[in-house]
Amino acid sequence: MIYSSYFQRVTEGVEYLLALGSVLGLLGFVLGLIGFILGGSRVRGKMLFVMIASFVLMMVCGGYDRGLHYFRIY
Repeated sequence: MIYSSYFQRVTEGVEYLLALGSVLGLLGFVLGLIGFILGGSRVRGKMLFVMIASFVLMMVCGGYDRGLHYFRIY
């Protein structure tokens, strides 16, 4: 009984972290895209790195829709 409660809380915590990573990855990708389009030549390289890192974060965390559904954004 005690172990079941403990593992349930751990599972909920992991689910929350995956959803948070998904939302942060989506936000980073959008901001990186805006910075890539509107930024100068020095900023474009940094924004490309931000977009790639955000894309990897979204793929590790299960795609962009996990966080949107978890936090009921739409």
